Amino acid sequence: MSNKNSSLDELVSKKVKEEEDEKNKELKSFVAFVASQDIPKIGDKIKGKVLESSKNAIRLDLGIYGIGIIRGEELWETMDTFSDLKVGDEMEATILELHNEEGDIELTFRKATKKEMWDELIEKKDKRESIYVKVQGANKGGLLTKIYGISAFMPVSQLTPEHYPKVEGGDQQQIVSLLQEFVGKKMKVNIITADFKEKKIIVSEKQAILDKQKKKLGKLKVGDIVDGTITAVVDFGAFVKFRLPKMDYDFEGLIHISELSWKRVDNPGNIVSVGEKMKAEIIGIDNNKITLSIKKLKEDPWQEAIKSYKVGQIVDGEIVKIEPFGAFIQLDRDIHGLLHVSEFSKKDSSEENQAVKLGDKRKFKILSIEPEEHRLGLSIKALSEKADDKKATKEGKKPKKEDKIEKKADKEDKKPAKKTKKK
Repeated sequence: MSNKNSSLDELVSKKVKEEEDEKNKELKSFVAFVASQDIPKIGDKIKGKVLESSKNAIRLDLGIYGIGIIRGEELWETMDTFSDLKVGDEMEATILELHNEEGDIELTFRKATKKEMWDELIEKKDKRESIYVKVQGANKGGLLTKIYGISAFMPVSQLTPEHYPKVEGGDQQQIVSLLQEFVGKKMKVNIITADFKEKKIIVSEKQAILDKQKKKLGKLKVGDIVDGTITAVVDFGAFVKFRLPKMDYDFEGLIHISELSWKRVDNPGNIVSVGEKMKAEIIGIDNNKITLSIKKLKEDPWQEAIKSYKVGQIVDGEIVKIEPFGAFIQLDRDIHGLLHVSEFSKKDSSEENQAVKLGDKRKFKILSIEPEEHRLGLSIKALSEKADDKKATKEGKKPKKEDKIEKKADKEDKKPAKKTKKK
């Protein structure tokens, strides 16, 4: 019996020793692994996976180094940039303290130096990397935000067509009011300017959707005719929303004021109105910008102007706009001409200031026609010159032009003859 007990004790001792040896081996292996790792120091960057994300703190799993935490001021300064974190996301942070009161590593998303922040911003710009920002303010020029606690600006022109403030008449107060609706909201943007010396950051919502938009725009081509609806009328034209057959998303394009009609347009609202349905031709596709035209679908009345109007012809017209350089005259529904200020009347005439009045209807003489350039030059002065010539002929005097020619000839006759050089 004693022999059996002795054998059993030996077997147990052997097993215990084997287990201890295995544990020692694992411990030595772990110690060797830890020794091979760089021991983190304050100021070092360290990567970890998000364990928890809330308004008060973000906790990261740092593997063998334990748990890292970002909280307080370190979190609030960068909350706008990192507020969309999800559990499992990998993040890089900077070590502030190796052990806090709970034994965790204190971290910050802020860079160790401002230069490092700017370097990362410049890198994101160069890589065209999209980020999310929270809009903190608005003014008539655009939206205000922050990245890593650094102020950034998004000009109105960098908003997507969907978010662009389409205000008829360009009322500044109304534009600011529409932009203020974005305050507090997150927007996906790309950094398009990161200037460390000027301390200037400009972001773009348009650039952030550019690649996705390019794929969509690949379905369109210049010359396509589309059916659309006017969504907004502004000073510089009208916006049109349209959809291609068998597609489940809309496009939005701009009809510039110059593409609304062949005639001169001062107010787009006189040509189109919101909600109006119409056909338009795509005349330009540039990145995510679509340019449309409705005048291209109509005959160019200026080609007919060649047949209806001739240089030297006396025509009736109405003064519809006065500028410092002259006045625009409407000859018919589609054709406008320019009465240059030099063609108002005779230079020393007391009627010069009263020669043109808005809304006046009177006669004009056509001086030039350029149908390809859509230009037609008019004159009032030429009418009085013609009347003077007629009066001079009736009284037996020579018309001014003939008189000038004769005077010039007289001068030439009175000049002494040139002496020929002797050979």
